[in-house]
Amino acid sequence: LQNIKKNSKYYLHDLEEKEKEKTGISTLRIGYTRVFGYFIEVTKKNIHLVPNNYIRKQTTANSERYITEELKIEEEKILGAQEKIDELEYVLFQDLINKIAQKTNEIQDAALRLAVLDVLTSLAKVAMENNYVCPQFVEEKVIQLRKSRHPVVEKLEPRFVANDIIINEGEMMIITGPNMSGKSTLMRQVALISLMAQIGSFVPAEEAILGIVDRIFTRVGAYDDLSSGQSTFMVEMNETASILNNATQNSLIILDEIGRGTSTFDGVSIAWSVAEHIYNKVKARTMFSTHYHVMNKLAGKFEKIKNYNIAVREVKDEIIFLHRLVEGGTDQSYGIHVAKLAGLPEGVILRAREIQDLLEKDDDMNKKIKAKKVQEQMSLEKF
Repeated sequence: LQNIKKNSKYYLHDLEEKEKEKTGISTLRIGYTRVFGYFIEVTKKNIHLVPNNYIRKQTTANSERYITEELKIEEEKILGAQEKIDELEYVLFQDLINKIAQKTNEIQDAALRLAVLDVLTSLAKVAMENNYVCPQFVEEKVIQLRKSRHPVVEKLEPRFVANDIIINEGEMMIITGPNMSGKSTLMRQVALISLMAQIGSFVPAEEAILGIVDRIFTRVGAYDDLSSGQSTFMVEMNETASILNNATQNSLIILDEIGRGTSTFDGVSIAWSVAEHIYNKVKARTMFSTHYHVMNKLAGKFEKIKNYNIAVREVKDEIIFLHRLVEGGTDQSYGIHVAKLAGLPEGVILRAREIQDLLEKDDDMNKKIKAKKVQEQMSLEKF
């Protein structure tokens, strides 16, 4: 059947050449349509050359289409072969389906085992190629990482800086530093390392000691939700609310710049209150990055809140991102430096520095006035 189907085009070509030679019609051709099947097509100007054994099959605007007994027999062979092929293929396919159906459980079990093997071998391969370490799990609610790395970013950045991270039970890290310094990357890598460890993978670090986490909560990035009519700030607050309402002392919480979607005073107030609630009520291990430097004061009020910053180095009027986590807070954001790196026009940068100087002078003056008023009030109270 397949040979009939395969060789039919050669037979039809030979038949076409034979009919051209016999009739003297050089433009004669053999064609096919689903509706009319095979036909011999002759242009209108050559109709007078058509032999008597041609049977008219169809008339078109520019030609007449015919069939002969020989072409009709071949057509039945070709179309019959295809029909029989389709029928036979259907029978074979149904038989295959029935045989597979009888082995469904075995096939699904084999697929599951292969999937597990695929995952384990992939994890092993990645661990060997990238010097991952086997994590140690302990009863204490701790995260202790030595020379930890981000599993994805380190593949894109050959000079990736590894960091030591220690978060003990109930502790909160307040992380400050400029944009592009690596705060978000650092927090994401801690979340990824925790997740990788608990699925049975080695992790990108030289040492990893981990207490089990029941859930990992993250509030990272800024985006709105047009489909539900929610602004960036509303999305941020909804996600923060979900964390506060569902996290436990066994959770890991990652918060990136809470409160940035609204005014400074509102943002600081919300960020401070969220941090206090997590510390006092939830007691989960928490990493909290922020540009609100006043948040550094939390460390002076709560024993287990600790300040960290991502180090930078100032060279003349430029900054170099060191991407290294160091103890202590910072009161520098370097926003104008980052804007310059982004390519803002020089005039805009110079004007931004002028405005910054004016605002800082006004702020210093306001602080002095406020301090003087407090001093005067205290003097009056003594009097």
